[in-house]
Amino acid sequence: MGNINDYMPLSNDWNKERLETLKKLFPDLFTNEGKLNINELKKVVDPESISETERYEFRWFGKSAAKRKAFSPSNATLVFDEKRSVNPTETDNLIIEGENLEVLKLLSTAYREKVKCIYIDPPYNTGKDFVYSDNYSQDKKAYWEDAGVTEEGLKIDTNTETDGRYHSNWLNMMYSRLLIARQLLREDGVIFISIDDNEVHHLRKICDEIFGEENFISDIIWEKRYGRSNDARLMASVIDHIILYRKSEEVQILREPRSEENNGIYSNPDNDPRGNWTSVSFASQRTKDQRPNLAYKITNPFTYEEVEHPTNAWKFSKEKYDELSADNRFYWGKDGTQKFPRIKRFLSELPEDLVPVNLWKFQDVGTGDEGTKEVNELVGKDIFSYPKPSRLIKRIINLALAHNFDESEENIILDFFGGSGSTGQAVFELNKEDDGNRKFILVQIPEAIDNKSEAFRAGYKKISDITIERNKRVVERIIEEKKKEQPDLFTNGHKEDAIKGLGFKVFKLVKSNFPRVEFAPDPEKTTEENIELLKKYIRDKEAQLITAFNRDELVTEILIKNGFTLNYTLTKQAEFKKNEIFFATDGEKETLICLDISIDMETVEYFKKHNTQKFICLERALDTTKKWNLKHYLADKFTAF
Repeated sequence: MGNINDYMPLSNDWNKERLETLKKLFPDLFTNEGKLNINELKKVVDPESISETERYEFRWFGKSAAKRKAFSPSNATLVFDEKRSVNPTETDNLIIEGENLEVLKLLSTAYREKVKCIYIDPPYNTGKDFVYSDNYSQDKKAYWEDAGVTEEGLKIDTNTETDGRYHSNWLNMMYSRLLIARQLLREDGVIFISIDDNEVHHLRKICDEIFGEENFISDIIWEKRYGRSNDARLMASVIDHIILYRKSEEVQILREPRSEENNGIYSNPDNDPRGNWTSVSFASQRTKDQRPNLAYKITNPFTYEEVEHPTNAWKFSKEKYDELSADNRFYWGKDGTQKFPRIKRFLSELPEDLVPVNLWKFQDVGTGDEGTKEVNELVGKDIFSYPKPSRLIKRIINLALAHNFDESEENIILDFFGGSGSTGQAVFELNKEDDGNRKFILVQIPEAIDNKSEAFRAGYKKISDITIERNKRVVERIIEEKKKEQPDLFTNGHKEDAIKGLGFKVFKLVKSNFPRVEFAPDPEKTTEENIELLKKYIRDKEAQLITAFNRDELVTEILIKNGFTLNYTLTKQAEFKKNEIFFATDGEKETLICLDISIDMETVEYFKKHNTQKFICLERALDTTKKWNLKHYLADKFTAF
């Protein structure tokens, strides 16, 4: 008989999957009826049956509910917005307008363990920043109505300090989203989270719980301002934190390329044929008493004077000194009269990459003002305050992708607090610099813009409008630059080569196309009775589904719920004469799909002979006989939606 969820167009139910995994690993923890036996589980956790309940843990109001919400399935869907997309046929980049927890749920099956790097810049919880609502339900009252959606966008309340659950509200928002985001990371993936002093200690605790303390890499300090502000009463903040975690121990090493600043200290004042070098002291930090075997006299090769350090030992033994001296590894000053020698270190002998440091200076990655200037130049002055500079995000992406980087791999960067779209700009510009193939997914809630703001006067009604417009103008700017650099690409019919990857598809989070998601079970009836009621509800409400709804939107919803990425393609299959059937593929998954209101028997007979192909159709398009035959011929390769 099943249950009601079996008939719903839902995304993956992670709670159910986690329970099934537990059952496979430890079947003895379950009853004969298949229910988890809590008492047996307690024996595993506490084999000595100790009654002590105190333990170290981080708790707050709403934590358990936030976890349930994270792993519960979604019955919403995404629809393609062709009008606001830019060069959609040339790119796999995505900008998704919608509440990010619900979007993450919809992406969680198709993009599971496919994201190389997550970067987010969430609200900092200063008392002025908003907190997202998680009440995305369609069984009682539609989310967009409940949250106050208007034509201008989605209204979100400020999380004020006078609220008794000020920190809990913020933690619940972050906890649920990070739980599901972890599912999207590759095993060699990393996540960077920008935050300030208000919640950094709490963020570390929830990340330790979600990603594991052993996977904490660093608390990177970003110097975001040139100097102090006298507006502060007690202490002026010139830094932000960027918390960095890895998904697993597959990330064993991190490196970043040498910069011009790193190489700037190397020169060649003595015209050494081995090229540029710098020098380090030959004197040790240890005294002669501590290292008597490293205390010896050496001879200046220019003055022939015997030299001995008055207090310290040398760094190396006499044998090593002789070896370095014979190789001309010592520098005694321009005229050879320097008191103590220094050891040459040649640039050509150093590794190409450096161990990263956890202090990022504004000279290297930009400031908040630089981020604002970038947006001003692209979309207008005073449109968006203090976005992160693209230079900062470029460094994050380069560091994330330096580990096991493979040009042939699909390197996806996800930002589910998209804001003004800085991450998209960073990806576009990095790809232009090295002809790379990085891809991004940005998610931004359609938060309403204050109608008294400069952004509103400039024509932007929602934050997501700015996200999209900024990246559109970045694409236009790069294409214009390419036209100037390589005009032949545009004049000789190779324009597609120049704009490959320069664009994005826009999708919007919307209600499901299937009216069945609004079905409310009768609490007075049994499960079997409610399932029969649901079947009748489906027959009555979805009778005109094909004619009343956009076919492309319906295909998208069905494919998303079946684990296809949003970059799928459809190809009509000419061999079917009685039904319109398409071949859908996203490069990994593939299926035949038909949305006709009736499946012809000739089509059913086709699958009798071609039973290795997957097939999806609407359940209401089948009578009992056809449905039985398709299940018999195709088994689990057949899905009736």
